[in-house]
Amino acid sequence: MLETLRWVIPAVVPAVLAAVLLYRSNVRREPVPMVVMTFVLGAVAGAVALYAQATVSRFTGLDVRTSAVGEGPALLFLFCLVAPLQEVAKVAAMWPAFLSDQFDEPYDGIVYAGTAAIGFATVESAVVLHTHPHGTIWIARALLALPAHVFFACLWGYALGRAKQGQKRPTSIFPAAWLLATASHGLYAHFVYGRGPGALVAVVPLLLAMGGVAWVAGRDLKNRGDRASREWAASVGENRLSSSSLARLSHPPSLKTVRDSLRRTDRPVMLRWILFGALVTFGAMVAGLSASVAVGHWIHVDFSVVDEHDAATTAPLALLGMGLLAGFPVSGFLVARASNVPTLLEPALASAVAITGVWVLLGLMAPVALVFAFAFSPIAFGLSCAGAWVGMPTA
Repeated sequence: MLETLRWVIPAVVPAVLAAVLLYRSNVRREPVPMVVMTFVLGAVAGAVALYAQATVSRFTGLDVRTSAVGEGPALLFLFCLVAPLQEVAKVAAMWPAFLSDQFDEPYDGIVYAGTAAIGFATVESAVVLHTHPHGTIWIARALLALPAHVFFACLWGYALGRAKQGQKRPTSIFPAAWLLATASHGLYAHFVYGRGPGALVAVVPLLLAMGGVAWVAGRDLKNRGDRASREWAASVGENRLSSSSLARLSHPPSLKTVRDSLRRTDRPVMLRWILFGALVTFGAMVAGLSASVAVGHWIHVDFSVVDEHDAATTAPLALLGMGLLAGFPVSGFLVARASNVPTLLEPALASAVAITGVWVLLGLMAPVALVFAFAFSPIAFGLSCAGAWVGMPTA
């Protein structure tokens, strides 16, 4: 009995709580039968996808674990089968709701996509915990996988939410959103299930970043579904550039405002600030790493004990990661202030150049670390743009 409760409770209770929170996040409540049906379809799709995944693994010998098949085959299995199959299964589970008359406002894309993902994650967590009846690390993995499934689904759910209600078909951004969700899914699953327990430390900032993206997407869909909200968001977007830098910290911009800030205007792109900004970003990264090493030395941290197979030894790696990421908003702020340009284009391109340079260096010096670099690059880019947004000149 206790063994059964060990895998049932961690799989079901968090899923029910997540489903309730998602359902209550929509002011205009969706019909309970449709929500329950989407949840059940998500669970069925999860069972089918996991069975297909296990069958392919048994016949090919491939696995998501790097310790079993090596990093290359594990990544190939994740990105070519596991992640696409699971995201397709969630889309299939949500599709009846998308085609129904109940799907009548943009935010429904988040509600039904998230509900299908919760049903999927419930079955996956139950299977994982039943297969591994011992060790709290597997409970931690299941708990970390649940919100990630929801955030992945929110990416393509956002695209479906923007679909024209009269046509009931995906918009042109759906393929790109689905591919982004699949790529993110593959990277996240690699850290949660493919590597040692110490790699779970790396998924915390990834989870926070994905949660932020899902929140912004949901806010945008709510604004699209309510005229008053859209007018308010537009007025805020128009006045945002004239507000102070301090006020920008407490009022995150809308997606439309960010897109407008990243578009090229009539003025030419200032190449010198892109190159200079890339150098500043490199310098901020080095400064952040140096500060982390100094703090570690001050509090007597041994950086040589890091081992991804032992979660207790990953604190030094987390300290270095925080120092490295902290350099990006600083560099974005400095580049925006120094260049005095009214858009985010130059600081964003400067950050992209610096990140690409890091990829090249790691590819030559430490190819194993490229997976971590790919995973954290969107976070670094977002932090750089956030810093540049605060540092943009006021009108």
